[in-house]
Formats: sequence, C-alpha cells, structure tokens
Amino acid sequence: MSLDTFTKLVNDHTIEFVDFRFTDTLGTLHHITFDISAVNKSALTDGIMFDGSSIKGWKQIHESDMRLVPDLSTAMVDPFTSHPTLNLICDVFCPETNNHYYKDPRSIAKKTLEYLKTSKIADTAYFGPEAEFFLFDDVTFKCGQYHSFFDLNSSENPDKCAAHIEGGNMGHRPRMKGGYFPTQPVDHYHDIRSEMTRVMKSMGITTEKHHHEVAPAQQELGFAFDTMLKAADKLQYLKYIVKNIAAAYGKTATFMPKPVGQDNGSGMHCHQSLWQGKKPLFRGDKYANLSDTALYYIGGILKHARALNAFTNPTTNSYKRLIPGFEAPIVRAYSAKNRSAACRIPSVSNLDTSRVEVRFPDPSANPYLAFSAMVMAGFDGIKNKIHPGDPKDENLYNLTRDELKKLPHLSTSLRESLEALESNQAFLLAGDVFSKDMLQAYINLKMSEVEQLETSPHPVEFDLYYSV
Repeated sequence: MSLDTFTKLVNDHTIEFVDFRFTDTLGTLHHITFDISAVNKSALTDGIMFDGSSIKGWKQIHESDMRLVPDLSTAMVDPFTSHPTLNLICDVFCPETNNHYYKDPRSIAKKTLEYLKTSKIADTAYFGPEAEFFLFDDVTFKCGQYHSFFDLNSSENPDKCAAHIEGGNMGHRPRMKGGYFPTQPVDHYHDIRSEMTRVMKSMGITTEKHHHEVAPAQQELGFAFDTMLKAADKLQYLKYIVKNIAAAYGKTATFMPKPVGQDNGSGMHCHQSLWQGKKPLFRGDKYANLSDTALYYIGGILKHARALNAFTNPTTNSYKRLIPGFEAPIVRAYSAKNRSAACRIPSVSNLDTSRVEVRFPDPSANPYLAFSAMVMAGFDGIKNKIHPGDPKDENLYNLTRDELKKLPHLSTSLRESLEALESNQAFLLAGDVFSKDMLQAYINLKMSEVEQLETSPHPVEFDLYYSV
C-alpha cells in the first residue's frame, strides 16, 4: 500500500486514530494508539518508538528503546472501536542498528521467507490454519498458595440438562464428543459464528466456512489459505475478532488447547505447500499424488517434530490434548486421508492444490514462530532428502498401548519439547533465520512456565492423595 492509498483509506473512513500493533514471543498482540494528527510520513515509514523492556523476554531496562515500523499492506479498519480506528501490524526494529529485532516473531517469519527464496528451490509457502476454540458463558479461576480452582459454564455443557433455568430448560445440547455438525437448536452458537465470519469478511479476510466442533461449546472458523506471512497476520486478526465478538454477545472465547477435561481439545491443523513461481512443488506421482519434494518436506517435519512441539504446542496445557483417544495425533507418521496421523494428505480434486496437513499444532501457538519453524523443518527435509518412510494407513487411535510404544511419538510435555529443541536446533539456525540467543531466551521463558506448574499442587492431587 502506498502512502497515497493509505491517506485515501484514512479519508474515506474518517479515521481518528491509528493503532500500531505487534506480536510478542508468546503470541500476545500488543498495541499503541496514536491520534491521526500525530501520524505523519515519518511515523509510517520510519516507525515509532516504544519501551521494549516492558515486553516479557525482550529487552532490559538499560537498552529498552525499540521501534515499530508498520506494514501498510496490513491496514484494516477496526470494527470494534467507538471512534474510527485504523489498525496496522508492525515489525520491530532495533534503532541502534536499524535491523529487525532478532526476537520479533514477525521478523523471523520474514527471514524464513527470504531464506526460502535464496534457496532457488521454492519462493512461496502457503498456509491454511484451522484454529478451533471454545465459547463459554462464564469462567472463573484462581491460582494461589491456599486456593486453586477453575469453573467453566456454557449453555451447551451436558450437565446443564439437569439445571433449573428461568424460562425453562429446552434440553437441546450436544453430549460429550457429540458436537460435530449438529444443527440448531443443539448448536447454540451458529449466529455468533456467522457474525464472526461476517466481520472477518468486512476486514478483507476471505472466509470459507464455520461450524460446531466435537466438544460442547467448541467452534471452528475457516479462512482461505494465503502466503505464510499473510496467513499468520490473518490468524492474529481472527483471534482478535473471535474474542471481541464473543464479548459483544456476553460470552468469553478461549484458544486454550484443553480447557475441558475428558473431551476433545482445540487443535490448529495447518495445511501447507511450497511453490516456485506458478509451479506447485507438492504435486507428483508418488504416494497420494505427492512429489518427492512433498515427501521430503514431510520427512523433515516428522524428524524434527519433537523440537517443533516447542513452537506448535507451546503451553503446558497443550500436552493434555496430545493424549490417546481424543482425535489429537500423538504418533509421528503420515497418511492419506487418515486423521490419526501427525501428517495427513487431504484428498483434492485439483492436484495443483496437493498439500500436507500437519495436525499436531494447537491455537496457543504464536503463528509467526510456529509457521516459520515448520517451514524450516520441512525445508531441511528437502535439502537432505529425508524420506518419511512408509505411510501408516491404519487407525492409529485403535492401537493398544504396547503397539503405540513401538512407534515414534511427539513430545509428551512442554519440558520434553523444550529439551528436544535445546538438543535439535541446527535446522532452525540455517540462513540465520532463528538465532541461538533467541532460541535460548525462548527456552528460558517457556521453562519458567513448566517450573511454575510442576511446583504447584493440583486439585487432582488432593482428590488422589489428601487422605493417604
């Protein structure tokens, strides 16, 4: 977007404020808002200063000055503000060097794409993430030295069938694992999802579908695939839209992978493919109409999956989803159509759209880091011709515990994935995309979450052990 086009957008929508936004290491979206009178050419081209020491895991206070440089192509009119506001997604720069900040997730995504282009093998990576989430009517929780609990309430909770509700209990709600595709009135959230989809469309995000997911109160919205960086930008906007529309309806939305025990968690299946110009590199004549390039890409993903988990499944809660029996893959395998494998090859009517669907990521992931790490792993597979071996076409969910033990697994905890990342990171360092300092800082940041959980008593432990 040129400055003239930006000015026209401001005038057409009578914009009063401009919101400069960026994403931190953990995937949290931050913003600072400027009056339109203060947004001059310098602010749009050279950027604005902010305090980097206030962002967790970034700068120390004696080196805190950082610069936000907006990407004008990301400009979107905010549909939720009372005063007309234009949102801009920014990259983070170090003012003393005028270089991208090495811990800025969006800058890392850009370096991934630059590395891809310099390889001469591919110039574009396409991503189609499918982020699931839960909608609740009310949530309360507390974690303290003497008092810890959480309480989730939704009109769809199965236990509400026995509740006395003012105006009558209509009884229509999904049962455990019974929420996939029911119509209204069992599906309580159709209109809310439609509104979310409508707002996404109004912000220029091409939408495809929405539907109820397997668990009560679980939802999914779908938007069209895009280039890796744009898909990550759109996913950040999707989360923003979902949370704000939920609030407007008096609900609360969470992308936490496993908020409800004993039922399905929320995944973020990531469809991905590589192209060189107009040539689809994953189309071929091998297994499931894939090319050798696609198979090697899968080989890289599976080889590095345990380290990838640190980015694709970056919370302690993520591994409460990655367990047998709940439609989340735990085996490092690939297969056509089979949803129980870590990598699935979807059926396609047009072979140019051949792709791999990586099924183990979840929506707590920072999309810039997770997408970048997967591309780097897949690209390592292509460079080193890492074949994924034979496909696993059987139902992996039905294997016995002994049979499962014989197969290669994903990480089973955040600690395990961080330890895998610590010992297997050369594929991320290629082309200086990630840096050792960034990876160590990330490991330290996430390990503090591991230690907090590991050293805190859990309510289940009281249930199991209080009277021993």
